[in-house]
Amino acid sequence: MNKKSCCRSCQSPLFTTFVNLGMSPLANSYIKIEKQQQMEPFYPLHVFVCDSCFLVQLEEFESPDHIFSDYLYFSSFSTGWLQHCERYASEITERLALTAESQVVEIASNDGYLLQYFKQRGIGILGVEPAANVAKVAIDKGIPTDVSFFGVTTAQRLASQNKMADLIAANNVLAHVPNINDFVGGIKTLLKPTGTVTVEFPHLLRLISERQFDTIYHEHFSYLSLTVTEKIFARHGLTIYDVEKLPTHGGSLRLFAKHTDNTSLTVTANVSKLRAEEDEAGLNSLEVYKNFSEEVVKIKCDVLDFVIKAKRDGKTIVGYGAPAKGNTLLNYCGIGQELIQFTADLSPHKQNHLLPGVRIPIKDPAAICEAKPDYVFILPWNIKEEVMQQMAEVKTWGGKFVIGIPTIQVF
Repeated sequence: MNKKSCCRSCQSPLFTTFVNLGMSPLANSYIKIEKQQQMEPFYPLHVFVCDSCFLVQLEEFESPDHIFSDYLYFSSFSTGWLQHCERYASEITERLALTAESQVVEIASNDGYLLQYFKQRGIGILGVEPAANVAKVAIDKGIPTDVSFFGVTTAQRLASQNKMADLIAANNVLAHVPNINDFVGGIKTLLKPTGTVTVEFPHLLRLISERQFDTIYHEHFSYLSLTVTEKIFARHGLTIYDVEKLPTHGGSLRLFAKHTDNTSLTVTANVSKLRAEEDEAGLNSLEVYKNFSEEVVKIKCDVLDFVIKAKRDGKTIVGYGAPAKGNTLLNYCGIGQELIQFTADLSPHKQNHLLPGVRIPIKDPAAICEAKPDYVFILPWNIKEEVMQQMAEVKTWGGKFVIGIPTIQVF
């Protein structure tokens, strides 16, 4: 059994399929217009669940180096996400009594979207971000950023430079690392003895119950629950002492962890409550994982039924947004420009590109008002309220909004 067919957490052999979405391109590899005639690589999007520890995971087909070295996802283009981050900075500063003497390190700090709020409070900050083009945006905003992939080696180097952290923030990054043990080992190394690490990720329980298969793409190597994450952290001498449920990304968790030997922080009842909830939902047995594939096929049929009927009826559909989840949905369903004419995204970094695989053009949102389509298919369904508010003009010509997850819904 080779390395790629073993669990990245516990190294047990992988046998059981969670869902197989066929072949798909890298979800954030947007195509430049001038390169539209060139080939692009497709990789299996086949997700397994470990029979031993129940970690849901993709095999590693492309290195993080390739995926993240020149990245077109910039966190600052979602106002809802920025509000979420500002609330977090305010709450955690108070909860941990952070001061100008404190050090906050964010892993995968992107364009400085979060650390800017700690900087405003006069707290010491450092970002760690592997994508040089994104890190440059943060640095230009005055956010000190170390351009590197995070793991034990990076953590040791930063610790030797007196940059150990009172707070480590890791938002939507734990799922993105193929070597999850090295990553968590790095956290252990960089965290001060009385420090806290907060980790946010989409909750596997919500992915399953709400059929959020489009959050599966090659950049997401793992799909996490509290129960699985506790095991990984415990292996490295870290204990999860609190957990919060968040509305972000279709339903996420925020875990609070400490060094296991830190007795100044006690484990709250929230942890055992959520652990019991996951157990009741069947996350500790294979049956619930084996049933997921059939639910995904139903969504594919429903989405195709909708767009094909609209086409036959002479209706026009455009997309809103160019998120990775949208690329998974469109490629799995085989929906190209013949069914969705174009999509529009606020990020100028994505505009004037083509979606990977399906090659749908990405335009400025103003193009929607010019085209006056019958339907606007919101690909980032997790921020549908924000999108419908931004694009309220769609209603003035009788246009309607559509989402495909967890079921086809028209607004």
